[in-house]
Amino acid sequence: MVESYFLFILISIVLASSPLPFTTGLPLVRNISEIPQDNYGRPGLSHMTVAGSILHGMKEIEVWLQTFSPGTHTPIHRHSCEEVFIVLKGSGTLYIASNSHGKYPGNPEEHIIFPNSTFHIPVNDAHQLWNTNEHEDLQVLVTISRPPVKVFIYDDWSVPHTAAKLKFPYYWDEQCSQETSKDEL
Repeated sequence: MVESYFLFILISIVLASSPLPFTTGLPLVRNISEIPQDNYGRPGLSHMTVAGSILHGMKEIEVWLQTFSPGTHTPIHRHSCEEVFIVLKGSGTLYIASNSHGKYPGNPEEHIIFPNSTFHIPVNDAHQLWNTNEHEDLQVLVTISRPPVKVFIYDDWSVPHTAAKLKFPYYWDEQCSQETSKDEL
């Protein structure tokens, strides 16, 4: 019940603050069960862009609902935006190299995440999210600033920043970046 309430409040705030709610023909209020999901070639992931970037007339933030099956994880990565997570269900581990502003990310800190926990990722901090629960999916609601996001992916924590692989636009932003948007009236 608490998860549904958080989801409802966040989606309501995001959609109500959109300056262009009907620019793509999408209604202001939508049924989340009708929003398309995809794994983008990553088995064990379900990604849904609830409200995002050019696709929904947003300029400053994007909201995702992501579900990770047991044992799945994100790549080690960083991006030039802030990110806020709310754990709706399941549990897992966040790895974050808070001092990743040197030549390479370095040794990450390990943080256990659980239902109703929240955490944020500062700009350019290398991080990775794992569903370490063997029996339950990990579901998170994610808000990012400055979409579409440029993602730098690392093979491991000792890879220099200069060797990280840039993925832009990221998989779920590819459709958004193909459309144009006006910044002014």
